[in-house]
Amino acid sequence: MATVGLKCPECGSLDIVDDEHYSQPQLVCADCGAVVSEGLLTTTRSEETQGTDVRYSNSTEVDKKPCRNLINGIHRVRALCRILRLTFLMEETAETHFKQAYEHPNFIRVSLQKKEVLAGCCVLATCRQHSWPIAMGTICCLLEANPRLIGVVYQEMVKTLKIEAPPASIINLLETHCQAYKLSPQHVHEELSESSKDLTKRAAVLLELAADAWLVTGRQPIPILTASIFLAWQSLKPTQTRLKYTLARFCQMAKVTKSSIAPKRVTELKEVLCKLGQELPWLSGDEVTPQTVIQMVDDILNHRLTLLRRALSSHEEALASESVLPPSLEDSLPGSHTNTPCLEGAASSQTPGKTPKEPFVGEPDTGSVQQQGDVDLTYTVIMEGLPHTGPGTDSQHSQPSVPNSGKRSLFEPPSVRYAKIRRVQVPVVEVTGDEEISDSEIDSYIRTPQEIRDYVEAKEALASSDDEL
Repeated sequence: MATVGLKCPECGSLDIVDDEHYSQPQLVCADCGAVVSEGLLTTTRSEETQGTDVRYSNSTEVDKKPCRNLINGIHRVRALCRILRLTFLMEETAETHFKQAYEHPNFIRVSLQKKEVLAGCCVLATCRQHSWPIAMGTICCLLEANPRLIGVVYQEMVKTLKIEAPPASIINLLETHCQAYKLSPQHVHEELSESSKDLTKRAAVLLELAADAWLVTGRQPIPILTASIFLAWQSLKPTQTRLKYTLARFCQMAKVTKSSIAPKRVTELKEVLCKLGQELPWLSGDEVTPQTVIQMVDDILNHRLTLLRRALSSHEEALASESVLPPSLEDSLPGSHTNTPCLEGAASSQTPGKTPKEPFVGEPDTGSVQQQGDVDLTYTVIMEGLPHTGPGTDSQHSQPSVPNSGKRSLFEPPSVRYAKIRRVQVPVVEVTGDEEISDSEIDSYIRTPQEIRDYVEAKEALASSDDEL
């Protein structure tokens, strides 16, 4: 039976027939006898049932099995999802993210440690997509990994897979974080016990105050959560027993891991509470310290908004009073003897028959400072913005400058309060080997007595050779 459409590669004949005399059918050229196509030796199971022929190479092909690290990573994702009690849909989403990220070229040639961390990053991204209150610190504790490494891998994974995972609100994380503290009467003494509901309610108000004071923006959530829960626990029952507890001792009692940054957040929260506590009208000018402010937390939080407005207005009034020059400083400025009301009053107060003291910008008048009360502080602030005067100084440049616009406000963002120090590139010194070495440098390299003897002999040999020349 001739086959239409085939051509012999040897002679070019179109007379191709099926040769069925052997166990396997072949296509043979009837003119020259050349074999045009080999027989099909075997078939796959599915194609045998369908009656179609396949090549031998295709029949022996095996599906690619997942590698051992991929299988371990999927098991790790499932374990994390079950520990965090995620839904089945979230578990499938996390597995899908992990498989896509693991097979991506950006994560193929990375270290095994990053591949292990990748599982936690996929779970974290899934939790944020479904508004599940899980923080990065929780993933770090479960994986026992470096938080900085998890942050780097998480950012790279989100950019690679183009995932939109908004961070969870810190208020939503609070309730979950409070449940980890073992403060019930079954775990601690009754005097130290506190219900999780009351603790969450008080800590939420402290977090709102911290957010108003720029203590939450750009910060890690776990340290500020730990600090707010610690202060809430102390302020609910400010007894001497609770006030003696430090943050480390409190975390040890509650059986939670203490963050290394949490003590700084406690100090910052106490500073904010002290600034608001100074505005309480019934304190009658008593000083509020970090040791005594815990007993006033209840009053401060109840009148938080009013105290915030009063503290800001008091700070603005203090800045405005500092921008006004005291009379002693106005008298000492060159060219200030003009017919102004304040200067006329100062001139009339002088005793007749006495010449005024020559103005000296670097030192205030002692008598006027005693009359002004707290003028010395204002004088110091104002003098920091004034240029130095001298015999050759122009009178225009000797005028007082505008008050410092960059003076610190009452509450500042962390980027303003703790500005990053710019990294200065150190110039690289190129060493060619042709530089001259001084005797002092050679002496600094010599340490053993044998080296000293060798150096002296070499020096004498060089001197003798120079004499011969």
